[in-house]
Amino acid sequence: MALMNLLQSINNALDICLKNNPKTVVFGQDVAKLGGVFRVTAGLQDKYGKERVFDTPISESSIVGSSIGMSINGLIPIAEIQFDGFSYIGLQDLFSHAARMRNRTRGSRTVPMVLRIPVGGGIKALEHHSESLETIYGSIPGLKIVFPSTPYDAKGLLLAAVKDPDPVIYFEPKKIYRSGKQEVPEEYYEIPIGKAKIVKSGNDITVVAWGSIIREVESAIKLLEQENISVELIDLRTINPIDRETIIQSVKKTGRFLVAHEACKTYGPAGELITLVNEKAFEYLQTAPSRVTGHDIIFPLARGEKHQFLTPGRIVEAIKKVFYEV
Repeated sequence: MALMNLLQSINNALDICLKNNPKTVVFGQDVAKLGGVFRVTAGLQDKYGKERVFDTPISESSIVGSSIGMSINGLIPIAEIQFDGFSYIGLQDLFSHAARMRNRTRGSRTVPMVLRIPVGGGIKALEHHSESLETIYGSIPGLKIVFPSTPYDAKGLLLAAVKDPDPVIYFEPKKIYRSGKQEVPEEYYEIPIGKAKIVKSGNDITVVAWGSIIREVESAIKLLEQENISVELIDLRTINPIDRETIIQSVKKTGRFLVAHEACKTYGPAGELITLVNEKAFEYLQTAPSRVTGHDIIFPLARGEKHQFLTPGRIVEAIKKVFYEV
């Protein structure tokens, strides 16, 4: 075991992948010599050479297209899109080819590629650097979407993603790259894709979140303890496929449901999860399900980003509205 933050655990997972399989390649803008903008890939080129860890031109479409070609020809590409807002440029190849290859070839070809995307706010950046795009990617059939919230999960989910036969979008919440450390096994382990985690058991309301928002909900739960509101917190971990069973069983126990996410409200994942609960656990609900999310606006620049974030205060207010049915 070793103490690692989220960034270090991802680097450790990449190191293991490169060491264990000579067909693994890691690439993207500035990932090699510089070690990535956030230094997630630092030291990997020095250890494994320029043919396996290399920089690419500033062309997201070529990064995605190259990943698809490599994967169907036997390599295991782990590519990085430098910032979430830049990934739109590669969406055409993801949607039209990576996500459809298994279906198009009747299963004879798959696309075992991983696309790492730093996501969300927290760095007071310029336009296109702070998006939260699970709303878009989660709706594409054929793509798997993972979104870790802890160093332990980050490593296990990435190793599982690399082993998966289908394309996986691996979102990295940049706000918590260096925020807090956790004991992480140094050896290989996987966390199953599609399996949520109950972070905290409770009896009064089920709250589902993922990524950096898990920590905001945990802070909100501490504020609610004095009001004797018992929250069951579920870390979804995987946006697609959704662990429906864990959510439904929790709601059947608590009778109340709230989703918290950083992405915009309209057409966000919360709507899908609320529909799931209404369809599968409606008779168990004591109050109407609800959501607390980012606003339906372009993510604010620099100093304005604090107005878009979910705070413990906003989450407390949302939980109390559901609990007291205000």
